[in-house]
Amino acid sequence: MDLSRKIEILAESAKYDVSCSSSGVMNNTRQGAIGSTSAAGICHSFTSDGRCVSLLKLLFTNACIFDCHYCINRKSNSIPRATFTPQEVADLTMDFYMRNYIEGLFLSSAIIKNVDYTSELLIKTLKILRYEKGFKGYIHVKAIPGADENLIEELGFLADRMSVNVELPSRESLKLLAPDKDPFALYKPMKQITHKKKELSQVPTLRKPASFVPAGQSTQMIIGASPESDHSIVKIAENLYKQYELKRVYYSAYIPVNKDSLLPAITTEPPLLREHRLYQADWLLRFYHFSADEILSENKPNFNLYLDPKANWAVQNYDQFPIDVQTASYEQLLRIPGIGPKSALNILKARKYYRLHLSDLKKLGVVIKRAQYFISCNGACQPGLVNDPEWIISSLISSRQYETLKKVNSQSRQEQLSLFDVERFETNKRKESRYAN
Repeated sequence: MDLSRKIEILAESAKYDVSCSSSGVMNNTRQGAIGSTSAAGICHSFTSDGRCVSLLKLLFTNACIFDCHYCINRKSNSIPRATFTPQEVADLTMDFYMRNYIEGLFLSSAIIKNVDYTSELLIKTLKILRYEKGFKGYIHVKAIPGADENLIEELGFLADRMSVNVELPSRESLKLLAPDKDPFALYKPMKQITHKKKELSQVPTLRKPASFVPAGQSTQMIIGASPESDHSIVKIAENLYKQYELKRVYYSAYIPVNKDSLLPAITTEPPLLREHRLYQADWLLRFYHFSADEILSENKPNFNLYLDPKANWAVQNYDQFPIDVQTASYEQLLRIPGIGPKSALNILKARKYYRLHLSDLKKLGVVIKRAQYFISCNGACQPGLVNDPEWIISSLISSRQYETLKKVNSQSRQEQLSLFDVERFETNKRKESRYAN
């Protein structure tokens, strides 16, 4: 098979893995110039300092022996199949890198023959890159659950980051939708990587071997293919961060690529807003010191799609507000919608030198439009506001969202979709108009 055809097939098969994100740019009108914006194979990721880097994103093979119901590469699907050789992937990576198209490689794979054989192919590819080609750039590779521990360890010394995709949030769903996978084997590579990194961190600096997965590990969950609540998903993510010290948990909205009676029928569009809310909640877990049980609970297990998780928590716990920014601790400041880690630090620094006023907060990076409902400054609050959670909700959401809300309420009375009584909303809007005048 022609190499360009392989790239087309295997880059297409890799696009559903969201551990990296692609710009999707396609522009073939620049004839006679140097460079290409072909979307196939190129994705963009971001470093911890905010830099955007381009990665060659490929699936080593899509000829899978598994028959996962949600996967486009399941063995029962009639799709074009292709498999690279280790030399081809190494040559492609260096070819792209030398032309300054990419800064690293993102390599995943379906399972060909068996898990150990697949892992050996990935190891051989990375050895060619590292030892024969002298490639020192960034490499993100997938650890294959069920593979021999020695192979996982060898792969970890060759890669910068590894990921083990749990795919579905619960073992029950995995047994149903991915019958060929062992739910208990999924977390073993995570545990092995975590223990190996801890073991090597205790070795004296002068005796340390080559770096082992220096950029850490990540995972991905498909959202919407199985019935788990948002609370259970956030809870699983919290446990993964604590137990395995993951750098990221990625969430992928379920896209119906297969027709299957075991999968939900999506007639409109993938649950992208739900995915977005999970990423926001994930941010609260990692940077804002929230726990999963604070963000959601068993009584309210699903996200309010009209409010971000932080604002939703604030209105549900309005008895803790307003918070005086002149005296609040760093942890209290992080709980205020519209204040992030950077603006919280700015507030702490500024108030060492002078007494803050509401007019100072915008200069310190506070999003006043959101924070004004939850703060005071030396006892003073923004004039014209009503200390009522439902009035605050009506002020935070847009009129278009409110129209959607009325439509949803007229069609369904599901508790997680009902924010407040429509009649009371309109009463609060009249109050708002009166205060504005």
